[in-house]
Amino acid sequence: MSLVPGRELLAEARKAGQAVGAFNFSNIEFLQAIAGAAEDAGTPVILATSEGAIRYAGLANLVALARSVAANTKVPLCLHLDHGKDLDLIRACVEAGYTSVMIDASELPFDENVAKTSRVVEMARPRGVSVEAELGRLTGAEDNVSVREREAFLVDPGQAARFVRKTGVDSLAPAVGTAHGAFKFKGAAQLDFERLSKVRDLAGVPLVLHGASSVPQTVLERCLAVGMKVSGARGVPEEQLRKAISLGVAKINVDTDLRLLFTAVLTGYLREHPDRFDPRQYLGPARDAVRTLVKDKIRLFRDPLGTA
Repeated sequence: MSLVPGRELLAEARKAGQAVGAFNFSNIEFLQAIAGAAEDAGTPVILATSEGAIRYAGLANLVALARSVAANTKVPLCLHLDHGKDLDLIRACVEAGYTSVMIDASELPFDENVAKTSRVVEMARPRGVSVEAELGRLTGAEDNVSVREREAFLVDPGQAARFVRKTGVDSLAPAVGTAHGAFKFKGAAQLDFERLSKVRDLAGVPLVLHGASSVPQTVLERCLAVGMKVSGARGVPEEQLRKAISLGVAKINVDTDLRLLFTAVLTGYLREHPDRFDPRQYLGPARDAVRTLVKDKIRLFRDPLGTA
């Protein structure tokens, strides 16, 4: 199949009370794992690349890989720019064949965020490319913030409604308490579901949950077993992801979990086989492990009530 716009996948997921997974890749192994898992599950997914991934692998290379994989995959795939900040790069992605882009101007004052996001919508809409934006700021576990300070980072539901109306974005990533990376929380996860519910009611577009890796215990144990220094890693519990989907989240971003598992399997293989030096021998098992993990994520997002 050809690559499809993100809005199509999010609309279907939202209608079904599900979420579509957005999984980051920057090399062929991750791309194969993600697309393979989607085909195994018979479910569309979003292939996400960051600006860093583009610098690493090259824009033309990533588009060519995604198109080739999509052409040989029976389920719809979307190629998405994650956390785009550079307008020139966003334009290049739109022109190169991305079917969805995210403009992240969340660090700017509201009016400037609106203006910058509107410019992206204007450049993307004529080509049928979907646009995602972010409102509010994600904090990290290391951020020493008080409850009052934390509130200042979270999205204002009324602003979210105005933002969507002024910009015309297809989806919105509201800051409701998640964080990027493996060390999201010092204690228990603190997603603000009441705020999320209000944003859903007022914004009227599919919502996106960033920083949504759950750091499963099984993955963490594999990391620790090979000496990775991630003992304090904490993610968003699966039950909270289920609840977020029930409150209107139609796209869930996952990156950290995949990186953790890939690194753990790769490290373990090289330790057990110090005589091996064929990259296919150690990259293959890591790729296959990520494929299984992505498949598990897809099942969770498709069946948030656990009825299957």
